Amino acid sequence: MKQVVAALIVKNGLILACQRTRHQAMPLKWEFPGGKIEDGEQPRAAMRRELEEELGIVAEVGREVARIVHRYPGGGAIELRFFDVRNYRGELENRIFREIRWATPQELLDLDFLDADLGLVKDLAAGKIV
Repeated sequence: MKQVVAALIVKNGLILACQRTRHQAMPLKWEFPGGKIEDGEQPRAAMRRELEEELGIVAEVGREVARIVHRYPGGGAIELRFFDVRNYRGELENRIFREIRWATPQELLDLDFLDADLGLVKDLAAGKIV
């Protein structure tokens, strides 16, 4: 099972959402920034690395807020860990996405998120996760 990390970057009550490009798997879907944990890498270290690669920031990775296992049609499965990120250094720079957007938890519901993220998006909109 593939191990993946994703960041809930929160600023002034808004959460950063990122849209995949047309050339990526599951094109134009929205997601939270992050990616695969490399062999021998700890989840928080992977989260810091991914945020630097994708957004050019040095993040202080906070607590793990959710962990899910998602099975895709066709048999692929991932374990996805979501981390709270409220502090980072540097200016956000969109390095790989089609678009990045700050959104309220309610506005996240209007974006076409990856299936693996939908449960968390609904929990955020319902105020179950802050």
